[in-house]
Formats: sequence, C-alpha cells, structure tokens
Amino acid sequence: MSYVLTGSASHEADIRKSRFLALAAPVDSPQSALAFLDAQRDAQATHNCWAWQIGDQYRFNDDGEPGGTAGRPILQAIQSQACDRVAVLVIRWFGGIKLGTGGLVRAYGGVAAECLRLAEKAVLREECRVRCTCPYPDMDRVQARLLAAGARVDAAQFDARGVIWDLVMAKADAAGIEALYVDQTSGQGDWSILTE
Repeated sequence: MSYVLTGSASHEADIRKSRFLALAAPVDSPQSALAFLDAQRDAQATHNCWAWQIGDQYRFNDDGEPGGTAGRPILQAIQSQACDRVAVLVIRWFGGIKLGTGGLVRAYGGVAAECLRLAEKAVLREECRVRCTCPYPDMDRVQARLLAAGARVDAAQFDARGVIWDLVMAKADAAGIEALYVDQTSGQGDWSILTE
C-alpha cells in the first residue's frame, strides 16, 4: 500500500551544530516536483539536497555533499515510508563540525524520514482515465450520478450530439461506474478506457 501527502510538511533538527530543515509536498509530475524544489530552496544555505518519487520515476541530488550521502538517503526515506507523488527538500546550514559520510547519511535520511512520518497522509488510489459520451438531454442526470459514484470530470468537450467527458476514477470503482453509465445512457453512449 502506498501513501500520498495531503498537504505540505516540515521538520527541523540541529545535528552537531548544523541546522537541517526538511520540507515535503505532494507533487503530480516531475515538473511540479522541480517547481516545488526551486521555490523552496535557500540560496543562503550550504546545501539544498532533494529527492522526489512519482510512481516508477524518481530523481535525487546531493547538491555538493559527498556522492550518495544526501539525495539517496532522502529517496530511501520516501520509499521506506511507502510514499509516492512526493518531493522532499532537505536544506543544510553548515555549523562548523564535519559529520563524515555516515553522519551525513543518517542526518539527511533521518530528517527526511521524520518529516514524512509527521506528515498527514492518505492511501494512494490507483486511478484510470475514461472517455465517454452523453447526449445533451441526459447530461445533467448522468453527470450527477457519475460524480456521486466517485468519478471526477477532468475535461469536457461538446459537439452536435452532446458532451464528451474525460473522467478520472479509482481503478477499483471503474467496472461499477461503467455499469452505472451504461444503465443511465440506456447503452447509447461510448465508453473507452484511456489509461489503466
């Protein structure tokens, strides 16, 4: 089971005179992850190390710390907490005492893990996208029933016959929502899965 953050989170720690600040936020694309990291980084800090994971995609950066001592431990904290669609930035202000490679791994990974542990989370729902059509006379009724069943409208286009919806729903609910749709349109609409 995977989890997503329901909002941003932070955790601060002083470790041998260095100050570490971990910031975490939910993200839905590599672009939104990089936008979060760019917006939160502190140019006055000694290091801005980070990691993000979205499904099978991930990236991490040591920002000048010895290789493998910052970004990878942050990513491991994300994975050990079973988080997905999340970016974590750990900012370090050097306090004059070197931590060594083991100390850096423990500091970056520990601060990131504690930040994620404290964050409010929800279970990640596996979703799919569906395109369906509906004639104008049935549109309001069908849309109300689909939304009540757990689908959400991601896009709508209109043509001479009616509306074309792109719906997003939990994979687990898709078969039931399709049966409801067929019933509500008397089998007259088109239903096609865009992504599994």
